[in-house]
Amino acid sequence: MSFWTFVSRILGLARDIVFTSLLGAGVALDAYVVITKIPNVFRRIFAEGAFNQAFVPVLSEYKENNSENEVKVLINNVFGVLASALLVITAVVLVITPIFVLIFAPGFYEEPIKKELATDILRITFPYLFFVSLVALSGSIMNTYGKFSIPALTPVFYNLVLVCTAIWIAPLYAVPVYAIAWGMFVAGCIQLLIQIYPLLNLGLLPKFSLDLKHPGVKKVVYLMIPGIIAGGVTQLNMLVDTILASFLPTGSPTWLYVSDRLMQLPLGIFAIAIGTVILPRLSSLHQTENTQEFSKTMDWSIRLVLLIGFPAIIGLVVLSEPIILTLFERGEFLAADTSKTSLSLIALALGLVAFMLIKVLIPGFFARQNPQTPVKIALASMLVNGLLAWLLAFYLGFHHVGLAMASSIAAYFSVMALLFMLLKNKIYQIESGWLIFFARMIISCLVMYFIVALMNIDMVLWRELDQVQRAVKLLLICTAAIISYAGILWISGLRIADLRR
Repeated sequence: MSFWTFVSRILGLARDIVFTSLLGAGVALDAYVVITKIPNVFRRIFAEGAFNQAFVPVLSEYKENNSENEVKVLINNVFGVLASALLVITAVVLVITPIFVLIFAPGFYEEPIKKELATDILRITFPYLFFVSLVALSGSIMNTYGKFSIPALTPVFYNLVLVCTAIWIAPLYAVPVYAIAWGMFVAGCIQLLIQIYPLLNLGLLPKFSLDLKHPGVKKVVYLMIPGIIAGGVTQLNMLVDTILASFLPTGSPTWLYVSDRLMQLPLGIFAIAIGTVILPRLSSLHQTENTQEFSKTMDWSIRLVLLIGFPAIIGLVVLSEPIILTLFERGEFLAADTSKTSLSLIALALGLVAFMLIKVLIPGFFARQNPQTPVKIALASMLVNGLLAWLLAFYLGFHHVGLAMASSIAAYFSVMALLFMLLKNKIYQIESGWLIFFARMIISCLVMYFIVALMNIDMVLWRELDQVQRAVKLLLICTAAIISYAGILWISGLRIADLRR
């Protein structure tokens, strides 16, 4: 799963490089970034977030305790309810599109060009939510049955379609961003078609059935409603940032978007992959009442996230400007955009470990079909994020960097609260060996930091290098960092076998 997610994230990076080069940090990309956040945030909350975390435990329960026919009936009814709800939501949004723009991007209403672009883009892209949510349903079914490759492979096609659209089709349009928006719609259709064959192989291709009184459907809805907030807390915070960013100077949404996309590399490749894999495992352990193994699985996932997250923070912070310079500064994306983006990347990167831990801590509650606690924490976190975003971005004048800082602080607040409740309720009990683990990790991170700092050069010298030289230099630094970090971990006694579960 991590492999295909890695391929997808690399293609996503290529997509963003093409977008920024074609459109720059201007009105068109600002409108696209802000408006496509709406279906994407809904998707990550309803589809990959709350829906996945509500449906997988219920499906696991039916798989363990019920007949194959009863499992199929559950899947058919969940499919019917989800598809019907999505069609209604999509129809409503298409009818009242300007109102949605006013709600989610109020700052655009003050500028007629941005308002018109935003309205048109939302009408084209919002139906993507319908396609991708059904893709998430398919992925949940396959994950529950131990099939992880196809769901992880699917986003690769999404990014391929958008890259091809941006390179070959968008330049032919008078307003290229419209072609990119239609590319997103087509990509959603293709992603959904890919799910049909593997589901047929499992004998679980859903058939439309609409029984709102089905006990499994009622349980999924019961778990999903509070999970919309709990499971999507990070995305909801980012949506708040996006709304506020619409009031900031032109370019701010794009700078935040590029920073967030770079954050998604370690977050998507590792944390989301770990969280997705452990949810069916935790759900199954809860059904068999194996509390000890449940806790050990949580402990393993936390250690793995920390082991990956801390060196990723070092790399993103120390090399923030060289990374953005190398990847994005070309075409319409200028030196000033690189500088602004690097600042928000640093602010977001400092919260990376927290963003990653949220992905593996929340499944600990949802696997037990108990969303009440994380929903309360999520609401508190949203309040913290909103207050800090206003204070840092507007009152103290940090603008887009303030929004990024607020998101990071709110993420750490969520992690501390989630971890406290897991420990208090004895859902998770700390295993032995943490002191040695921390010592190994800190020493390895320090060695890695000194090597990265030693190999790094001043930005004036970075700019004197051509594109190929920058890429080679950056690759050498990253390779040396990985080797040094892994090498010190190995010397200190950590082995691959210690990471297996």
